[in-house]
Amino acid sequence: MPEHQAIEWKESWQDEYLKWICGYANAYGGTLYIGKDDDGNVVGINNSRQLLEKLPNKITDMMGIIVDVNLKFEGELEYLEIIVDKYPSLISFRGKYYFRSGSTMREITGKELDKAMLKSQGKIWDGVPLPRIKIEDLKQDAIKLFKKKAVERGRLTEEAVRVSDIILLEDLHLVDEDDHLLRAAMLAFFEDPEKWVTGSYIKIGYFGKSDSDLLYQDEVRGPLIEQVDKTVDLIYTKYLKALIDYKGIQRVEQYMFHRDAFREILLNAIVHKDYSGCNPIQISVYEDKMYIWNDGVMPMNLTSTEKLFQKHSSKPYNPKLADIFFKSGMIEAWGRGFDKIKEACEKYDGPLPEYDISEDGIMVLCRACDKYLNLLHGNSEENNSLTSNERIMSELMSGKMKEPLENILEYLKDNTEITNAIGQELTGKSTAQVRRYLNALCDVGIIKSNKGTKGNVYLKQ
Repeated sequence: MPEHQAIEWKESWQDEYLKWICGYANAYGGTLYIGKDDDGNVVGINNSRQLLEKLPNKITDMMGIIVDVNLKFEGELEYLEIIVDKYPSLISFRGKYYFRSGSTMREITGKELDKAMLKSQGKIWDGVPLPRIKIEDLKQDAIKLFKKKAVERGRLTEEAVRVSDIILLEDLHLVDEDDHLLRAAMLAFFEDPEKWVTGSYIKIGYFGKSDSDLLYQDEVRGPLIEQVDKTVDLIYTKYLKALIDYKGIQRVEQYMFHRDAFREILLNAIVHKDYSGCNPIQISVYEDKMYIWNDGVMPMNLTSTEKLFQKHSSKPYNPKLADIFFKSGMIEAWGRGFDKIKEACEKYDGPLPEYDISEDGIMVLCRACDKYLNLLHGNSEENNSLTSNERIMSELMSGKMKEPLENILEYLKDNTEITNAIGQELTGKSTAQVRRYLNALCDVGIIKSNKGTKGNVYLKQ
């Protein structure tokens, strides 16, 4: 029988092994053999009968648990088998808590201990009540936003949201038996969740050539239900540069990373974040990439980018908070969010985000798609893929003619012809300047001159 996380071999008994028994009880249970060497061979012990009588009582007295201690034989050699069951409540040894992790035993401290305590009581972090916060303390705009989104996405009916706030929160299971609001309700709807949970905001920074070259930054605060749209809008109006491409008359904005994919990554960060860590979600934006970090954890089986984009169950770190966002229609159930990220990236023909999952949190790297990089760097291969007219149009729109041409093109979307006089009204430019603009559009085949007509009418082709 090989040694693994549920089995440990010791040649002789030492009282420090009581820590291992404590760790087994707090983890998944396990078996400790006394009288076996590191290879699992029986070497025997001389005091097996004495330990057989002493250990059960000693373990019960010091930890309050009952274990099976069995005397075993191999030939003339005697050894002990100590079987430890997993306990529903957290077990301590001399005032400290231990946990069997892999092949090692470690002490549980800090926020990990808090989580373990809650779990042993059948509770979750975002399900803890906050007696001092009242219904009237919640932000009405945040609750209205939730109702609006929930109805629009068909997650709740008009009738279901046309109730008092307390009834709505009770229906969402965000109120305990003593009518206290839960942490999830506070995070989602309270005006200033940092009053109760440090770090419950989003920090954004734009960096130049190096990580030390911070050019500007913002912080998005308020109810989490509002932070999502605010952050997405801020990223795509201030932090990400839209490069302009033209397909004939059609003006196309190209971002480095698809908006829908970023939104799903942000929602995942919010729902899976460990809010007891007191650190904000951090978004670092560069010219050709973007990092999103949160102090969170993934389920044990989801340890790589490849596994995340395969079929998997949905196990949010904050299930009650996740349910709020699900009911609002902002996230999907059953791990559908990663499918949406993949679909959005495919629209840009761009790479999937890369996930680095560690004890320090979850870091997501979003690289710019090739099309954006080609536009950014003026890649000759990309330029060569454009038609001659498209390339000329792109050059025109990158200079001083950009604004007047845009006004003319906007007019032509709804009209089949244009004159110099109309062009003057649209641009505020002289007759000669407008003629130059219209002739440029003739050169790329967007319009053609009908010189035989009065006022020289230009017809859309």
